Amino acid sequence: MEIIRSKTTKPEFHLILAHGAGAPMDSDWMNDLCDELSKLKIKTYRFEFPYMQERRENGKKRPPNPARVLEECWLEAVKQLKLKSYFIGGKSLGSRMASHVASQTAASGLIAYGFPFYAPGKSLSDRHDVMLKNKVPTLIIQGERDALGDKKGLKKIKWPKSHIIEFLADGDHSLKPRKSSGHSLEEHLEEAAQLTLQFMKKVSK
Repeated sequence: MEIIRSKTTKPEFHLILAHGAGAPMDSDWMNDLCDELSKLKIKTYRFEFPYMQERRENGKKRPPNPARVLEECWLEAVKQLKLKSYFIGGKSLGSRMASHVASQTAASGLIAYGFPFYAPGKSLSDRHDVMLKNKVPTLIIQGERDALGDKKGLKKIKWPKSHIIEFLADGDHSLKPRKSSGHSLEEHLEEAAQLTLQFMKKVSK
């Protein structure tokens, strides 16, 4: 399994990340987020699910592997890294699968960047039930107008005290705001990194 490790000087925290359904571990979005995290002394470790690795090798797009395969891949990444203290998380699909395996790891917490609560155009589903049931401290960073989980659509969820959800102004599923909002993706990724650090410090007290 290939893993991208950020070049973080004297890291204070370690975060294992998985990519979203349609973009690889070294997409511009993932690179930019990890750069912001690294500035805050959060070292990141990125890996790819089998279907994305196949796409990298043959150039052919294919849907994600079955959940069981994705979960096994997550656990294998954790096993290979052998970190003593770490957090897990990811973008969209990556965070969803992280929530499935969180309780099977020694992770200090779970961080979701744009969790896919439901399919576009659909209403709230049960995708987040596993996340609600596990006792791993969780931070969810969501765009206010995320088509897979917007602020209005998530009002019905009653989060346990160990779970925190933060909404970024006018952000979409990739946390990107419209130009008319007065915000930028760069600002939101920086804010996401700051929220991540605050969460890690809180959990680690």
